[in-house]
Amino acid sequence: ARFSTELQSDKSVEDQFALCEEFARRQRYQIVGHYSDHARTGTTLHGRAGLWRLLEHARSGRFDVLIVEALDRLSRDQEDLPGIYKRLSFAGIDIIAVHDGKADALQVGIRGLVSTLMIDDLKHKIRRGMTGVVSDGRIAGGKAYGYRPVPGRPGEPEIETAEADIVRRIMRQYADGQSPRDIARSLNEDGIPSPRGTTWNASTLNGNEGRGYGILTNPIYAGEIVWNRVRMVRDPDTGKRISRPN
Repeated sequence: ARFSTELQSDKSVEDQFALCEEFARRQRYQIVGHYSDHARTGTTLHGRAGLWRLLEHARSGRFDVLIVEALDRLSRDQEDLPGIYKRLSFAGIDIIAVHDGKADALQVGIRGLVSTLMIDDLKHKIRRGMTGVVSDGRIAGGKAYGYRPVPGRPGEPEIETAEADIVRRIMRQYADGQSPRDIARSLNEDGIPSPRGTTWNASTLNGNEGRGYGILTNPIYAGEIVWNRVRMVRDPDTGKRISRPN
């Protein structure tokens, strides 16, 4: 069993287990183990402790059949899913999806391709929705220091007065010729928490001008909404998401 994000519920795993257990009982299988990944994407094998444990147990012959609700619970990647299938087949283990039956090479290939296309399609739909948000003059990105979200008004933050005073202080000190390092030190000396709740440093203020990060370089403080500066891609070797400038 698997679910993708922290916004989903652990109950999803319980429901998947219940479905698979009922199927196993109907087939008169003996259940010898449960494997799950909580809040883990199916687009990479990295960070999938439950899946790696499953593959380890498969190699040692702990089970003969693997039951899943659907093949995308194993993986949504068109490279990884056939790899899992190949390893389980080598171990003499059948994969049975409750709704689709015993998996074969053709089904695995098609499911992997369809899942990949669905993820790409979802990205396009999210992007389209965010474009509409920006076209309405609202903010499609995350929270900026000095602003707070307003319940029921997505993309229309209001000024956080206490933080806004800090932003103005930073701008004044910088305009007076103080370096970002000196400004950060004065904020720390006054016990003011940084945007991340830790200590201030020069990079918090300088950020990255090309990407609009940092208090001194973020155009939102000049009343400008800049969107689509970067895109996120996943490194297939590490599984980590990295940003690339557009």
